[in-house]
Amino acid sequence: MTKPPRNPPLPLKGWLILGGVVLVVSLGIWWLSHRNENEWTYVRSFGIRLPLRYAIHGIDVSHHNARIDWDKLKKVQGGSVRIDFVYLKATEGATHFDREFARNWREARRVGMRRGAYHFYNPRVYSNLQAENFIKRVTMQAGDLPPVLDLEIEAGKPPEIIIKGVGNWLSIIEKQYRVRPIIYTNEHFYQKYIAGNFDEYPLWLAGYSRVHLNDLAESTNVLFWQHSERGVADGIRGYVDFNVFLHDVETWQEIGKR
Repeated sequence: MTKPPRNPPLPLKGWLILGGVVLVVSLGIWWLSHRNENEWTYVRSFGIRLPLRYAIHGIDVSHHNARIDWDKLKKVQGGSVRIDFVYLKATEGATHFDREFARNWREARRVGMRRGAYHFYNPRVYSNLQAENFIKRVTMQAGDLPPVLDLEIEAGKPPEIIIKGVGNWLSIIEKQYRVRPIIYTNEHFYQKYIAGNFDEYPLWLAGYSRVHLNDLAESTNVLFWQHSERGVADGIRGYVDFNVFLHDVETWQEIGKR
């Protein structure tokens, strides 16, 4: 009786190719199961995908967004999503103030949109003068979000000077408004200046290219994530930054209470 021919054994190269195929398929399955954990969904009213895993969404604006129609902005909605809060640029350095701030601050409260003010920090300028500039321009009321320090430039100053100045600004503002300020920054500045120095302060982190939040920071102090700078909204000409609050609605209601 004739035996059927035996198949030759798979060469090493073949095993490597097969192993590579299995690995690619496995990674593809993992990626498909994890890539939308934040429930990214395109929302036409805002022109971008939003992470609908989170319930509270907002924007930040300055004079670069020109004159805002706050009545239109208040009404805009995409499905279950609306603009729940807005942060407004108030000041920069020791003398500059945003020319649209006073109007924006007033109008946001008039239409019933929760508001907050931020200061763009300039490391070349004495931090106490920067704090005074902010205090002179911003009068907070019940329900307002905590003040924010926007740290995103180094201006040629060494880390120890920046850290000392940031700490002084935060201390003065906390004493004035009796609420702990929030630090806005990106992941690089967070690692370089904030981590290990200001761990007790809440954070607002920017990361436009992120799909997940896990690599931004592991700190539970991260409150806000600025995930896009190319959103749109009725009432605002051009693009606007979009943000999301990373905690539940109950925590949101407690933010800023003094």
